[in-house]
Amino acid sequence: MKFKLFLATGLLLLGTVAFTSYDSLKTKKMLRHVVLFKFKDSSTPQQVKEVEDAFRKLPSQIKEIKSLEWGTNNSPENLNQGFTHCFFVTFEDEAGRAVYLPHPAHKAFGKVLGPHLDKVLVVDYWVQE
Repeated sequence: MKFKLFLATGLLLLGTVAFTSYDSLKTKKMLRHVVLFKFKDSSTPQQVKEVEDAFRKLPSQIKEIKSLEWGTNNSPENLNQGFTHCFFVTFEDEAGRAVYLPHPAHKAFGKVLGPHLDKVLVVDYWVQE
């Protein structure tokens, strides 16, 4: 009986924490900037890594970037149309993005990327509940 009461209390507490965490996340307004890259066939793995490293440095150079996630495609659907890299940048607002786009560090990144870029796709959106 004591175990059942302990288990029920634990589940209730866990549910309360999960609900509170989810509730605080869904009320946070965030602007997402999603960037997909397709590299030129002539770009070497080392050159692609230089681009990855340069992008990953941007949050330390541009304070308006609140978070950065990135990764490479591993979808089995084969619908990526040659896009291999996704960078997911978060800003608090459009003013942060407005600082980021013309920022000298972002422009310098563009010079690293440019010689290796075949195509880019960018989508920005406000996180919805």
